[in-house]
Amino acid sequence: MDSKSISSVEVVLQKLEYYCSYQERCHVEVNEKLRSFAISEHDRNKVIVHLIEQNFLNEERFASVFTLSKFHQKKWGKIRLKNELKARKISDYLIQKALKEKETKDGKEQFTKIEVEKIFNESKNKFKQIQDDIKKQLNDNNLVFITDEIFVHTDIKLEEGCGIVTGK
Repeated sequence: MDSKSISSVEVVLQKLEYYCSYQERCHVEVNEKLRSFAISEHDRNKVIVHLIEQNFLNEERFASVFTLSKFHQKKWGKIRLKNELKARKISDYLIQKALKEKETKDGKEQFTKIEVEKIFNESKNKFKQIQDDIKKQLNDNNLVFITDEIFVHTDIKLEEGCGIVTGK
């Protein structure tokens, strides 16, 4: 029984070394993967410690690579990056460190450009919505105005030789 658990832990360890070597992983992702294997909590902790000691698992490196790749490939802004890292339970210190790494001269300009584009598009959409609301309101007001004018004109009667008198 003991040799079987040792060999299964070794197999899991090999699989997770491969899992962590072809892409940077955070602790949350590794823990999820570990839950899919039938090993004890003690063995899971051993595997995680081994991965950290052998430098297969490094949250600082993960945060940095994740931020860089999502920023360049998917054009994510600071807020989205921060939220995604928080969802993966990365510490605030590592999040700030990863974001600061991206704020080099080129990165800062690109962050600014992306944020400006988003703000511009949001403003454009809001402006269009306000324009549509104003047009609708003007049409409604014109209808009321026209309706009021019709009623005023129907109330006007001409009396013989006296001019215009309002009323019924």
